[in-house]
Amino acid sequence: DMAGNVWEWVKDDWHGSYTGAPANGAAWIDEPRGSYRVLRGGGFFSDAGYLRASHRDFGVPSVVDVFIGARCCRSP
Repeated sequence: DMAGNVWEWVKDDWHGSYTGAPANGAAWIDEPRGSYRVLRGGGFFSDAGYLRASHRDFGVPSVVDVFIGARCCRSP
């Protein structure tokens, strides 16, 4: 279940396109950090088109919202 519960924060800073993104899949982090971070996956009140991990949006990390969360994971 990767999508549909809450929007999920990822480590990347927001960029309007993938031009200049790391080719190795690493997080795309600016120095200094940008104000906006990437959100993925859509939440339980999102339209069906947003409910996929490839859908991106952005937000300000200091904003608390019941529709935004995080996924805990670990390396294998």
